[in-house]
Formats: sequence, structure tokens, C-alpha cells
Amino acid sequence: MIDGDLRATLDAIAATDGDRVVLASGDPGYFGIVRAVRAEHDDVRIVAAASSVAAAFAAAGVAWDDAHVVSAHARPPHRAVNVCRRFPKVAVLTEPAFGPAELAGALTGLSKRFVVAERLGGSDERVTALPAADAATRQWADPNVVVVLDEDVAPGAKGWSAPPRWTADRWALPDDAFDHRDGMVTKAEVRAVALAWLGPGLGDLVWDVGAGSGSVAVECARLGAAVVAVDADAQQCERVARNADRHGVPVAVVAGPAPTALADLPDPDAVFVGGGGHLLTEIVRTAAERVRRCVVVALATLERIAPVRAALCDAGLTVDATVVSAARLAPLGDGTRLAATNPVVLLRGGVR
Repeated sequence: MIDGDLRATLDAIAATDGDRVVLASGDPGYFGIVRAVRAEHDDVRIVAAASSVAAAFAAAGVAWDDAHVVSAHARPPHRAVNVCRRFPKVAVLTEPAFGPAELAGALTGLSKRFVVAERLGGSDERVTALPAADAATRQWADPNVVVVLDEDVAPGAKGWSAPPRWTADRWALPDDAFDHRDGMVTKAEVRAVALAWLGPGLGDLVWDVGAGSGSVAVECARLGAAVVAVDADAQQCERVARNADRHGVPVAVVAGPAPTALADLPDPDAVFVGGGGHLLTEIVRTAAERVRRCVVVALATLERIAPVRAALCDAGLTVDATVVSAARLAPLGDGTRLAATNPVVLLRGGVR
């Protein structure tokens, strides 16, 4: 029996003569013990049953070829939580320290429904469907698997891969792909560099602070990250929501001034700061103190470079910078010219 000390179990297997049998629940090749056993023993025969995930979806009566499967077992749980924030159908493999109640607490405020499958295959197996908020107040038996469903998203159509392709077919979308006010949109060329530096993807949480039109937020969500867009302007917040809906991605929108509005947000993997204002340096400092990977700041004026760079350095981040200066084709009489866009300075502070 594996009681948490996998090394002791593997040593016991190695010390035993003759044929040995390791009994594991479900499919041991699916988030199971096969990888560890095969690392030390070449001659292994695997006899698989239905995985706990397959059994959980079957108990829920839900197709799962369009689902994401993540593990919070013996792993930092924030990535699993971020996938649940971003995608409408997720199975989470839990552990005693991070079970259905803790997962529900991390998803507070989101419209999610849980199907909790406890002790699958046992005589005391139990499957419970309930709102996520209710799951946070109950005790749950181990082991369990949680199927997390979005109340507001219809089931996915039949596809050709499992899970279906979710990465964007392009990024740095044209500026007119977003509704914006008076040209207040991060230009495509700047977004291209910012996205390369942010590196948004599955399991990440990205803050877009001073979101404006939300173009960076939407692009990060299209690349698979969970995203929170923050802006003090209520009309801009509505614009972010419209742009997210236009592109079919979820973006959580927080209306309020930064850095105050950042206090209750979960810690981010990456942060994009695109707004200005007299609190810019304080915003950058707050983001730098909480980020897991990097902070990217877009600056249109030279005077802001030194204080922003200092804030990133003071937080212990490694700082890089570049100037994005682009020119686009534009008509000139009966010909074509290159029309320069305003140059923008991008600073990136990366965790060492």
C-alpha cells in the first residue's frame, strides 16, 4: 500500500524476488504509478481499468472528450485552479490538503457547478452534484475527483481531438479587431512583443492592469490563460467585456483603481501594465511583489522609464527593455508609403 512514501514502495518492490504485482486503482498509466515504476523496471505489464476521471464523468453523465484534466495532487494547486477559471469543463484530481472545499473556495465568485465523485469503485462510492459555493462548506471523503462545469457555457460540439485545439490560430490581432475609444488600444506590434514576454498559456493567471479596450487581456485568454482585466473606468470595463465576448473568451473584469483593486485578486503568473496615471510606479511595485514569472509595462513617455525600472529592480526582478517602433503601409497619392506608429517602450521584469 502506498501511504505517501513512494520511494519506500519502489524500494520494497526492488527488494522482492520473483514476480511482483502493484495494485493501483483505475488506469495506473493516467496520472498514476506507471511512470515511477517504469523508471526503474523495464519489464512491466500494465493492466488498466477505467481511470478515475473516466468514472467521474460517467457518474456525472457528461461527455469528456472536450474536457481538460489537471492534477492538484502533490503539486501546487494554483495551476489547476487557473484552468478551472479559464475553461468550461475540467476534471481535477485532488488531495487531502486541497480537496473539493478548497477548490470551491479558490473559485469564489465564478458561476461553476461541481460534480464530486468520492471513493469511486468502493462500497461507499458517492457522487454529488451541487453549486461550487455549496461545495466549500462540506466535508468530503478521500480520494475524490471533482468535475468542474461552467453554468453559463453550453456543452462543446463533437470534435476531432481530446481536448480540442484551444490555442489561437494567430495573435497580435489587428487593432480593428477590438472596439476601442479614440485609438486607445495597445497596437498590434506592441502586443506581439508583450505577448512573447508574458508567455500566457494553460494554467497561468494574467492580470491586465489599466486594461483599456482589453486587447492584451483578450489575446492572453485566446492563448489559454485565465485573465483578470482591471480598469478604473466603468465604460472601459464594459468595453473589455464586449471585446472578450466578441472573441469568445472569458475575461474577469474588475472595475476600480489600481493598486487598490489588486488587493483581493489571486496572485498572477504574469502582469501587463498598460495604463498610466500618477500611481503607475506604485502599481508596478505591487505587481512585482506578487507575480510568479514576469511583469511587462508599456510606456509612451520617456520620463516614466527610470522610476518603473527602479520599481522592478527593487522587487528583485531582472529587467529588460526594448523600444517597439513600427511602420505600416499607407496610401500616398497613387502610391504607398510607410506610416510610422508612435514608438512604445516595453519593460519586462522577470523573476530570477
